[in-house]
Order: sequence, then C-alpha cells, then structure tokens
Amino acid sequence: MIAATYTIPDVLIFVSASALMLVGAVGVIAMKNPVHCALSLIMTFFGVALAFAVQQAHFLAAVEIIVYAGAIVVLFLFVIMFLGVDRSEDVNVEPIVGQRPLAALGVVITVAGLIAMLAHARWVTGAHSATTGGVPTKGGNANIKELGTSVFTTYLYAFEITAALLIIAVVGAVLLSRRDRLSRAEELQEENA
Repeated sequence: MIAATYTIPDVLIFVSASALMLVGAVGVIAMKNPVHCALSLIMTFFGVALAFAVQQAHFLAAVEIIVYAGAIVVLFLFVIMFLGVDRSEDVNVEPIVGQRPLAALGVVITVAGLIAMLAHARWVTGAHSATTGGVPTKGGNANIKELGTSVFTTYLYAFEITAALLIIAVVGAVLLSRRDRLSRAEELQEENA
C-alpha cells in the first residue's frame, strides 16, 4: 500500500473546506429562519466547491457554485419567500401523526448503514486525488468533450427529469400558497359578515 503524503497547504485547505461544510450544515438544521437556513446551505456548497477545487475537479467546483449555490438556492429562496416566512406555526402540533419517530428511525438506519459500509471498507477513504490525468488532445479539452457528450447523450433523460421535478416543485409551492391565501380570505370574509 502506498502511503499518501500531505503538505501543510493541503491540510489547511481540507480543514477550511470541512469547517465551511460542517458550520453550514449545522446552520441549515439549527437556524429557525428559513432564509438564514438557505444562506447556510450556500456556505455548505462553497465548502464542497473548495474541496472539489483542491482535487483538481474544477468543472465540478464551478457547477457546485453556479448550479447549486446559484440556481437551486435561488429557487429555494423564491419558494420560501413566496410561501411567506412571517407565518407562525405551532411546532408542537404534528400534521402527520408519527412522523417524528419515523424520521428518527430513518436517521438511525442511515447512520448505521454508513458506519457498516465504512467498516466493511476498512475505513479507507480513497486516493488523495479523485481525478484522473486523462490524455490531453491538441486543445487539451478531451475531458470537456467527453463530459459534454455524456451529458447530452447518456444522461440526457436524467437531466430532463430533474428539470421537470424542479418545475413541478415550484408549481406545487405556488398552488399551496394560493390555497392558503384563498382560505384566509374566506375566513376574513366570514368574520366581517
């Protein structure tokens, strides 16, 4: 087995990226304001992008920032603002009975599965670099060409289905918020009558 060598900048960048990801992930869970949660999610995505950049996966780092931190979180913020963050809800009332114990069971099963997979792999985390050198062509764009070809041939349906799911989510959020507004307007009319 070949021992990996790490330099001080590698360790510092790894610690910085890990800290960004962990602080952002805890912020997503711990903060009460949904807008602050979305901003914490952006911090998590920046940490992941930094980790990709260190591994020489520059395309994935750019996608992480442009697509996830840019487009997806903006979509989340649009839905959050559209639904309204000023509504107060009673968190002690469960809309679906038994969802908290089921969620706790799901977390336990997921964590146990991850620990079992890591133990089965003898806690190996992989190579120091996740990228392969590839054979550069005249323009040096062999990897980009292969990536573009696979995105628009092999994975075209997956991208189209993802886009459709995002559109359905936005339309569903719009319909849910309109139904709430209509029911509130009807309640106000009944009170005034």
